[in-house]
Amino acid sequence: MIFPFFKKTKEKKRGPVLKVDLHSHFIPGIDDGSQSMEESLSLLKGMEALGYEKVITTPHIMIDVYRNTPQIIKEGLVSLREAAKGEGIKIEIEAAAEYYLDEGFYDQLHSDEVMSIDGKYLLFETSYVTKPLQVEEMIFEISAAGYIPLMAHPERYRYVSDPLKEYGRFKELGVLFQLDLNSLGGHYGKDAKKKAEILSKHGMIDFLGSDIHHLKQTKFLDDVFMSEAYAKVWENNTILNHTLGA
Repeated sequence: MIFPFFKKTKEKKRGPVLKVDLHSHFIPGIDDGSQSMEESLSLLKGMEALGYEKVITTPHIMIDVYRNTPQIIKEGLVSLREAAKGEGIKIEIEAAAEYYLDEGFYDQLHSDEVMSIDGKYLLFETSYVTKPLQVEEMIFEISAAGYIPLMAHPERYRYVSDPLKEYGRFKELGVLFQLDLNSLGGHYGKDAKKKAEILSKHGMIDFLGSDIHHLKQTKFLDDVFMSEAYAKVWENNTILNHTLGA
């Protein structure tokens, strides 16, 4: 007789290792991410421990809250790189931006310099609660300006009430989707987790992002990498992170 408590438990295996991250907030003191260089270095060490070899950090650009400019971001990047080198951190660090679709976005898009990812993807976000009235027009403007629109964390937008229909429409407009990895583990609530699973099941995910703001999120991410939901993402979707180099 074999007693239940003597049964072998199935050992969890980590899913594919992501070497490149394209969404984070590591430059200290310019948005709601890291608030000090010490915190930034801890976050980078955490990412390195998770297997990342390159991060493209993406500070918010929001006209009413975080009025960042390419110059501010680039100066912050130089300081972050120097501090990381001094700590022996080998992870490659680049910077782009996470643009908020607000009344200042059009001018930012047509400015002398756009903080895009790899020179072609423009990472954008919207209000979590209310869908912008002119969102389709702004997506068209991104494409017309020569960039590929990349929507940050589509699973977290609470205004999406009919996921397949609404996400399908964004796809028709040429939008790529970047999923926040921690949504798979319920870090952002049940609704985001459910929508993340829908996106995964229907093969709509193009990029995976950490969206790291704080150290506890890197620890949560470690569990996500061991989850079945993470493995399913790779089974059902074509993930493009590796195309950004490492």
